[in-house]
Amino acid sequence: MVAGYVYRKPGDLPATIPVFPLTGALLFPRGQLPLNIFEPRYLNMIDDALTGNRLIGMIQPDGTGDPERPGLSRVGCVGKLTSFTETEDGRYLITLTGICRFVVAREYRAPTPYRQVTADWQSFADDLKPVGSFAGFDRTNLLEALRAYLDRNNLNADWGSIDQAQAEPLVNALSALCPFAPIEKQALLEAATIEDRRDVLIALLNMDQGRGGEEADDEERPLQ
Repeated sequence: MVAGYVYRKPGDLPATIPVFPLTGALLFPRGQLPLNIFEPRYLNMIDDALTGNRLIGMIQPDGTGDPERPGLSRVGCVGKLTSFTETEDGRYLITLTGICRFVVAREYRAPTPYRQVTADWQSFADDLKPVGSFAGFDRTNLLEALRAYLDRNNLNADWGSIDQAQAEPLVNALSALCPFAPIEKQALLEAATIEDRRDVLIALLNMDQGRGGEEADDEERPLQ
């Protein structure tokens, strides 16, 4: 496929994709995820992606299986490799731009050192539709919950940027950056709409009250 190819419907996406299992790393449609690649099997995956359609599926392990081949979560997100740099010591610094979430239909024993799955795109076909204006998107409760969360955990944030951010990038950035547990991050990824993800995010920010800010210390730290 050519570099500028636009995926407009599930049928435009391949049935099989390589996957990169990585705990805590969330990629959302239209979002970006920078990655530092150094394991030989994933260097191989990048090499193959660069000569093919440049698509890679990001997915969290589900906590089962062994460390070398952990079980995979039900849902991931495919991204296109949109930035690539090779370092002097042989690492790849890449950026994936999210395209569409997928359900793992099955995994098969691929001849490659990295893993591949058959992806079912239908459940998340709306990810491929043009982004709406999000007019009337209510962020009041979200910002209130975020401010309380930051205060409890001695974190600070760039409120100027937060106030100016559009709805989708704001919700997705907070979902990716906040130090939630893997299962909580998976719930954010699987939320059907941006409004649903906002509501899950608010619930998780408020849930932290019950944890008593255990991990907080006396030094103010940035959210990054």
